[in-house]
Amino acid sequence: MIPANHLSPAELAALLAFHADAGVEWLLEDEAVDRFAEFEAMKAKRAEARSAPQSAPTGTGQRQGAGAQQAAPAQSRSAAPAAPAASPPSVAIPDEQAIKEAQFAAETARSLPELRTAMESFNHCNLKNSARNLVFAEGDPASGIMIIGPMPYADDDRDGQPFAGRLGEMLERMLLGIGLARQDVLLTNVVPWRPPGNRVPSGREADICRPFIERQIALAEPKQLLLLGNFTARFFFGGADTIHQLRGEWRELSAGGHRVPALATLHPQDLVTAPVNKRFAWQDLLVFKAKINA
Repeated sequence: MIPANHLSPAELAALLAFHADAGVEWLLEDEAVDRFAEFEAMKAKRAEARSAPQSAPTGTGQRQGAGAQQAAPAQSRSAAPAAPAASPPSVAIPDEQAIKEAQFAAETARSLPELRTAMESFNHCNLKNSARNLVFAEGDPASGIMIIGPMPYADDDRDGQPFAGRLGEMLERMLLGIGLARQDVLLTNVVPWRPPGNRVPSGREADICRPFIERQIALAEPKQLLLLGNFTARFFFGGADTIHQLRGEWRELSAGGHRVPALATLHPQDLVTAPVNKRFAWQDLLVFKAKINA
């Protein structure tokens, strides 16, 4: 149960809008509903459907298939040889030299605008080849609050700004629930270029981008960090724990000589795909609010 008696009208309205956007339609049911049991029943039903034997093809289908197989060689002999399928473009694998060049480019920047210019000129990360735009930090560096996501998504890549589109709207609702607005914080991502198909960045790609995100932290000098999602938490905290194991606990990080407390929570995407996660995110946001208001 989330206590609401200490929330202002604006914070309560933002929280209700956050619940509605996450798919909550009723605050209370007439009878208790065991969502965990529903979920297990759904998984069992899907597993049963996958394990059901497929129906055997009919005799007519077999004869048709055989005829097609016999006709295929004759057709292939008369037709010109097919051109080999185009192979996907080769992906450059970042090496130690690329990481060193990223470190040099980051360290020579003396301000966030200089760092952005350096990253726009950096051509040694293969992710840049497929991305539309560099997605750099946006917001108020003087706020002392920095929020870091894992990587740009499609809307971010299109608009060239972090947390655009539906996920950005979800994040704005999360922030409004604790009395913050988008322009009141500094938003950025670990990886500044969108990976193809929104895949998780590889370890090498993350290593190349590390000097850039650490330099952003060092230049902005935030007083608190809010880390969003599984990839971001593992990137900074290390290990292989999930976001549910890493969330809600303050830890101290060091980036470019700047030490800062950091709290991990779920990414807006986690709340869109699984609305039940919103209660965990809200608990974390209250912990974050208590810290920044202390």
